[in-house]
Order: sequence, then C-alpha cells, then structure tokens
Amino acid sequence: MMNKHLASWGALILCALLFWGCGPTDPAQTKFQETKTKAEQGDAKAQCSLGFMYIDGQGVAKDHAEAVKWLRKAADQNNAEAQYNLGGAYASGSGVARDDAEALKWFRKAAELNNPDAQFNLGVAYAQGGTVPKDLAESVKWFLKAAEQNHGEAQSKLAYMYASGTGVMRDPIQAHAWWNVAASNGDPDALKNISTLEKEMAPQQMNQAVTLAHQISARLNPKK
Repeated sequence: MMNKHLASWGALILCALLFWGCGPTDPAQTKFQETKTKAEQGDAKAQCSLGFMYIDGQGVAKDHAEAVKWLRKAADQNNAEAQYNLGGAYASGSGVARDDAEALKWFRKAAELNNPDAQFNLGVAYAQGGTVPKDLAESVKWFLKAAEQNHGEAQSKLAYMYASGTGVMRDPIQAHAWWNVAASNGDPDALKNISTLEKEMAPQQMNQAVTLAHQISARLNPKK
C-alpha cells in the first residue's frame, strides 16, 4: 500500500512539474525569442525588428548598444528601415558615439531605397548645410521625393520652398496646393500659411491651386 501511495504522489509531482515547465510564457518574451532566432539565421527583417525590441524593451531589457548591433546587421543587407534608424542612432548618440557624418551616410542609403523619413532628413540637411554643403535645389529634390510618398512634414517644407522661391522658382499655386495636401495630413500651420498666401493670389490662381491639390491627393491616395 505504501508503494502505491508513493507512486501516486510521484505522479502528482510529475504532473505539477510538467504544468509549470510547459505552461504559457510571457508573449513578449516568446516573440522576442522567435525574432532573435530568425535574426541569428540572417533574416534582415527580423534583425531590424530585434533592434526595435532592444530599443523599446519588448521582451528583453532595453539595450541601445545591442539595438545598434542588430540594426547594423539589417542595414548591411539593405533594409531601408534599419538604415534610417541606424542613422537616427548616430544622429542622437544612442547606443553609439554621435557622428553626424555617419548618420547622414545611413540616411542617404535609406533615402535612395525610398524611405520617406530619410528623404525628409536629407532635405533638411541640404537646406541647413553643415554636414553637407548647403544646396537648396538638392533640398527641394529630397523634400519632393518624400512629399510624393505622403510625408506631411515634407509636403509642408516643399510648399514653403515654392512660396518663398527657395531652391526652386517661386510658384504660389504649387505652394498653395502642397500646403492644402499637408493640411489634410495634419499640418497645424498649413491653413494659416494658405490664408496668408491667398492675400496675393488671384481667384483664378486659387482655383488652379485647389484643383492641383485634388489631383495630388488622388495620386497619393488612390481608391482601392
């Protein structure tokens, strides 16, 4: 009888161990482990995601240096999102020594792969000068590329360039249209800028600007 009792207790203990050992774990930690496995196998998208997990502390302790390590692995495989965020790390000195030239290098790589945030940053860099020689025409070029991808800040900057004739021929119709589009993307100052601009525009020009804005919006937001 004693042996049967011992056997029963042993079975209960075994069941408890199996329950606690194989029960559900923290979903964030599970996701982290799955992503890390893929990243270690060379998956660039997973490497980029793993970098963000280290930045945000998703399923793992925050570690910006480790984030940079994985973002670089993805960036070296031409992952534009990783390149942009690696540029951001160098620009802010997060997880790596601050280096504006290195930041610009990675922003350019991402911009050339059509990342709109990186294109916007290049536009700002060329407008301000410093890390690169000031080149307003080049600034307009990159703002336009980002604006054509519905980047609201780039649309507003592009409108300003047209309104002031900075780096491009002054064109109030283009400025009005792009501020109109930027307003639909949440730019808080766009409507005020449009109101100021309209004081010098003829009614026909304003009508042309509104038509152009509709055309741009239709192109950028095609109906599915």
